[in-house]
Amino acid sequence: MKAIGFYQNHPISHPQALQDIEQPTPELRDYDLLVEVKAVSVNPVDTKIRRGGDIPEGNARIAGWDAAGIVRATGPLATRFKPGDRVWYAGDIARPGCNSELHAVDERIVGPMPKSLDFAEAASLPLTSITAWELLFDRLRVQAADPTDNNVLLVIGAAGGVGSILTQLARELTGMTVIGTASRPQTREWVLSHGAHHVIDHRQPWAPQLAALGIEHVTHVAGLNESAAYVPQIAAVLRPEGQFALIDDPVGLDIGPFKGKSISIHWELMFTRAMFTTSTIARQHALLRRVAELVDRGVLKHTLTRRIDGINAAGLIQAHAQVEAGNMIGKIVVANR
Repeated sequence: MKAIGFYQNHPISHPQALQDIEQPTPELRDYDLLVEVKAVSVNPVDTKIRRGGDIPEGNARIAGWDAAGIVRATGPLATRFKPGDRVWYAGDIARPGCNSELHAVDERIVGPMPKSLDFAEAASLPLTSITAWELLFDRLRVQAADPTDNNVLLVIGAAGGVGSILTQLARELTGMTVIGTASRPQTREWVLSHGAHHVIDHRQPWAPQLAALGIEHVTHVAGLNESAAYVPQIAAVLRPEGQFALIDDPVGLDIGPFKGKSISIHWELMFTRAMFTTSTIARQHALLRRVAELVDRGVLKHTLTRRIDGINAAGLIQAHAQVEAGNMIGKIVVANR
């Protein structure tokens, strides 16, 4: 089968950063689906793995952890789907990614694709939806909508892929006041159009901006990027016994400023359940099914902002370069016609 991979870690400008290659068709495990991949999204994890991830000895590493496609075969214990079903998923970082013609993935982390989206639109959502949902409901343990809820969520990096879903979920499914950070006019507009009640500028002091909104403290903070740099401000604006969840990989994160307020810290990695085959692994199937229903009801919007035609090395190189540029709004998808 056709695939896009790499044999060494290179910057995206290197001629062998990503290559069109041939690979054998994957062998299916008990709960696997064999999916014909129609569209893939590129996330920061793809560029991180390409630059410095482990590479199988004597073989290529294939990235890609956001896909939409059609089931072509099922493993002996797979019962949730049948050939011909349209599905979406993020996958398992411990297995080959979805940048390939055919892809094997455990059905317990796969959901039925929204009926109202095409493959490219659908591929923009799985990884960010799982991350946002798990951060909000599993790590921060936020409850469903309550009109008397006085909780306030501050989302750092609200215009990115995860932030764009997190603000929508919090606005639509909880009673929280949702505040996103953004600095450019276009990102501020994007954040407000994707669920935030208010936007503050992360480049300016936060407390005065919150005070101008009548908010003394927030109850929850989601750190989606540059968490280490913002620790002093996070500690200052969180109320005592507040909650801080993060998804990035800050170097030398100083948690000392959180001690005085007994702030709880939570990490979210959406690959954990698949990597360790946890007892809760099938929650991702249920989660993706629920998100698909919310999309089809018009409650959640997809976040596709750029589509590149053709799942090949040339298309993925363009996508990696744009993600690495660091000015993305929404998601970029590479799709076959």
